[in-house]
Amino acid sequence: MRFLLRLASLVALAAAVIAGTIDSIQSVAASAVVMTPISDAWQDVSPATLTSLQSSLSYYVHPRFYTFIFQWLMLQPAFAVFLVIALLLWMIGYKKPPVAGRFTA
Repeated sequence: MRFLLRLASLVALAAAVIAGTIDSIQSVAASAVVMTPISDAWQDVSPATLTSLQSSLSYYVHPRFYTFIFQWLMLQPAFAVFLVIALLLWMIGYKKPPVAGRFTA
């Protein structure tokens, strides 16, 4: 299970680097800071899954929670969201070193 969590963390980190690279290229081209929101990036990749997620969340979750949390999350930069996801998955899949140390009898 830890392997899968660390692998998912690696995929999220790769997505964050790709999103950050795209934003930096657009920023240099526009001569201004450009940060793509996660909703725009998701809309470009797979619009059907975004609309299905929005409709299912608005149906199953309380409307105030949906409006406040989901809409706020969709306005955040894509690279930042993927970095947070990568960090959380890595923290869950982290294996703690033994307390006694390496050279114990």
